[in-house]
Amino acid sequence: MLKSVAVFISVAALSVCVRAETYPSKPIMLVVPFAAGGTVNMMGRLVAEHMSQKLGQPVVVDNKAGAGGAIGAGFVAKASPDGYTLLLGSMGQAVQPLLTKRLSYDPKKLIPIATFSTVSNVLAVSSKAPAKSVSELISYAKANPGQLNMASAGTGSINHLIGELFMARTGVNFVHVPYKGAGPAGVDLLSGQVQLMFANLPNVLTFAKAGKVRLLAVASEKRDPAIPDVPTFAEAGVKDAVVESWYGLMAPAGTKPDVVKTLQDALLSMTRDKRFISQLAEQGARPYPGSSADMIQLIQKEGKRWGEVIDYARISLD
Repeated sequence: MLKSVAVFISVAALSVCVRAETYPSKPIMLVVPFAAGGTVNMMGRLVAEHMSQKLGQPVVVDNKAGAGGAIGAGFVAKASPDGYTLLLGSMGQAVQPLLTKRLSYDPKKLIPIATFSTVSNVLAVSSKAPAKSVSELISYAKANPGQLNMASAGTGSINHLIGELFMARTGVNFVHVPYKGAGPAGVDLLSGQVQLMFANLPNVLTFAKAGKVRLLAVASEKRDPAIPDVPTFAEAGVKDAVVESWYGLMAPAGTKPDVVKTLQDALLSMTRDKRFISQLAEQGARPYPGSSADMIQLIQKEGKRWGEVIDYARISLD
């Protein structure tokens, strides 16, 4: 009798322990390292909604903007590696270590989980800008040096880097105006305070459809289905300027492999979900499934590419 009771107690205790260790067992914080209003924020809120459904726990977005995304990334890098604080990662994770020797966090303290979406980048100009094509923009810029202001989400952001790449390819010179996110930059583009911006398509798609901004070209190998009338940069005469922006999740280094696997599986299953794919399309985005290993290789590849642009343009946050 006593042995039976002891066995029952042991089994019950083990059951409680297993339930206690089941991940996730409480809400997850998803840190978006840019201000509300931009594509990173948009992707973060969309993925949070679907992850909540997949994991059975709330995934709460927390915007921690500043320093080109380094503040939010640093917060996650220093968080407890328990799977309850995650980062909405992007090309910034490849670029930030190249921009400063005083980065507020160690990039090795972040590990990739998976990628889930990609978006086209476009050259958007204010409706007040004196150009209706890439060739007209280049001609005007060369005839009026220093007269065109180029907005970006911050120094070293993808908007900034594509702009530097464009200037290197065409020999023009824009005045770079950095903001604390693509949202605030887009507001001034709409008002005509700045004349142009190399933007993620979701940031400007609605405004383009309403005629409030003009899209001159898309930085993709093929035309984007969401904007079929907009030529690629190559078609507009600018070669070697293909840049897709991608998004994924990252966690603090030391996060248990089984937790990473749970999150990776949830993300990859989302990229096959018809509703998720449809919602991405509405924003001008596409699914981009990639495992943790794929994301590691992607970050390394992007680092090499943009390191060359950063060195050429002498971009630094120091």
